[in-house]
Order: sequence, then structure tokens, then C-alpha cells
Amino acid sequence: MTTRLKDKVAIVTGGGRDIGRSVSLRLASEGAKVVVNYCNDEANARRTVDDILARGGTAILHRADVSRSADVAGLIAASRQAFGDRIDILVNLAGGMVARKSLDDMDEAFLDQVMNLNFKSAFLVTKAARPWLGSGASIINFSSQAGRDGGGPGASAYASSKGALMTFTRALAKELGPQGIRVNALCPGLIGTTFHDIFSKPEGRKATAGNTPLRREGNADEVAAAVAFLASNDASFLTGVNLDVNGGLYFS
Repeated sequence: MTTRLKDKVAIVTGGGRDIGRSVSLRLASEGAKVVVNYCNDEANARRTVDDILARGGTAILHRADVSRSADVAGLIAASRQAFGDRIDILVNLAGGMVARKSLDDMDEAFLDQVMNLNFKSAFLVTKAARPWLGSGASIINFSSQAGRDGGGPGASAYASSKGALMTFTRALAKELGPQGIRVNALCPGLIGTTFHDIFSKPEGRKATAGNTPLRREGNADEVAAAVAFLASNDASFLTGVNLDVNGGLYFS
């Protein structure tokens, strides 16, 4: 593994399990000091940090509901206390679908919950981190293929929140580019995680994988590799990109 992220300070929201775990481990393996954020699953988040430390990396654990501004302030304060007044890599990964609901089944409270979880959280963390992001810093947002194609049945709120993240990424790339800060997003397709274990039927997953040019699901480590690339100087002239990681299932 390279050391292209040596001594960079990284915050990964939702960094304790599934794709977040892989991202945290990958960034640490390339030399970054990682703040692993979680909200509910402390056991897996703690295991992620322990694994980083056991492999000779540097990481801390911090609980925060990143849809709440007070929690976000605490997250940024914890990073500064541990690693100083700089943030080099910000990965806005926390999010989720909550439930599949049709328009008829949704109410205002459900829409707010999904938008807060997926979009407001990225806004709050990015705004709070902004004073500590210097030239050369990289922000990586997590959208979804659903943000491009509208998602599957009952995913309109989720898809809309992820579409908002894609637009937010482009807008911030223009706003922060003159300060040397790059802003990109990933749009994963079918990745084998507990997300799809919960929200996707096995027969649907099998059919989707079969329609993918590579004839399989992706895995979390493949997504983490894309994050590490976007966080590094290897992607120094990439900003405003919504990068598809879907095995060729959907072309933007």
C-alpha cells in the first residue's frame, strides 16, 4: 500500500461499518490520521478503530449524529483536539434510506428525516469543517446511482436526497475551487453491504448483478479505493465530478 496520504487528517462520517469501515481502513493504510464517526453502531465502529490501530495506523472514534449541528460541532472539535487545526480529507458518507415508501405512504416528517440524514448532514459537516480546510484539501460526498436514475420502487425521497448531493458537489466545487479545495462525489451502484441486505430483495439483487456488464455486485473495498484516489494528489485536477462506481450498470 502507498503512503500518498501520509499525515493527512481525515474525517469519515458513518465510518464504522460497511463502506465506511472500508474507507476508514483504506485511508489509514495510506497514512492518513482518521476520525471515525458513528451514530448508532458503536461496536462495529470501535472494531474499525481497533483494526486501524492494530495495523499501525492512527485513528480516533467519535459519536455524533451529523444531522444535528451541536453534534457536528463536537465532531470537528474532537478532530482538532486529536490532530490539530486542519482537515485535509472530509468524507461525507453518513446516510441511509430509512424505508421504502411510495408517494402516497410518505408524509412530511419522513421526507425531512431522509433529507436530513443524507443531505443536511453533509451540509452541516462541510460548513463546520470549512475553516479548517486549506488549499489541497479534498471533500468527497457520497451520492448514489439512485441520484442519477431515481432509484427503485419506494426510493423517491432517498434518490432525491442523493440527487441534491450531486448538485451540492458541483456547486461547492465552483465555490471552493479558488481556495484550492476539491469537491467530488461517488455514486455507487449495487455494492454488497447490509444496506442491500435490508432494502433489496435477493432476486432483485441477482437480476441487477446479472445485468451489470461485469456480471457481479461491487464490494466496499472497491469503493474505498475510489475514495483514496479522489483524496490524493493523483486526482489533483478533478473537481465537481460525480464518479459512478457501478460496474458499468449505468452510464452518466
